Amino acid sequence: MVKKCFSIVLLIGMIAGGCSTIERTLQPTSPEKELYIITPQDGEEATNPVTVRFGIKGMGVAPAGVDVPNSGHHHLLIDVDKLPPMDQPIPRNENFLHFGDGQTEATIELTPGQHTLQLLLGDHVHIPHKPPVMSKKISITVSDPLFPEMGGAYIITPQNNAVVSSPVRVRFGLRGMGVSPAGIERPNTGHHHLLIDVDKLPPMDQPLPKNENYLHFGGGETETTVELSPGKHTLQLLLGDHLHVPHKPPVLSKKITITVR
Repeated sequence: MVKKCFSIVLLIGMIAGGCSTIERTLQPTSPEKELYIITPQDGEEATNPVTVRFGIKGMGVAPAGVDVPNSGHHHLLIDVDKLPPMDQPIPRNENFLHFGDGQTEATIELTPGQHTLQLLLGDHVHIPHKPPVMSKKISITVSDPLFPEMGGAYIITPQNNAVVSSPVRVRFGLRGMGVSPAGIERPNTGHHHLLIDVDKLPPMDQPLPKNENYLHFGGGETETTVELSPGKHTLQLLLGDHLHVPHKPPVLSKKITITVR
């Protein structure tokens, strides 16, 4: 769980250089140097684990301890309301993640709800540059995998809005639960059903239909290959219990749209 622990950091910043030190850090960097978050996008809804990819323009990446001009290493600020002092090493805790090996992406677990992400570059001793090189702060919403509207089941591939050829390989993902074949009654488990071009969900208190729009994977399968006609199609996963009845609350993925060539 990511917690907000900013009062101590802010106090240290005020003692070290006063509030004006923090205000100066808000000055934009020069156009030649840019730090940015590639993914996720601002405003995006995400599920755990969240992969954050770092981008940098006009500078190089170098590990901590390596003093190379015009370079630095990434620090990911999570739910940070007030920036730390810009003349001291960046803190290291659950809100300030260091990537001193020169990493350019990270996979993190976040509690369900809204979070902010921001990148701040540090030099070879973890101190921000002058002027500081930082990304825009973005906001994302992390879903709770146990609630249907958030998506505990998810489609790994294809991606939403992908253009693909038939046959289409669909891979299933499931968080917070286990996969168990139909007929096997185990707590917190179920098996996948793939809904193809289904506009209206079926009753949630009855066994799911079985036809060309509702494909059952009662053997516990976690992927399939389907033949689809050219054009746009929607795909969605819905988990069923040992009797093919959706859970309460139902566990289903976001609906994605793909285009078949």
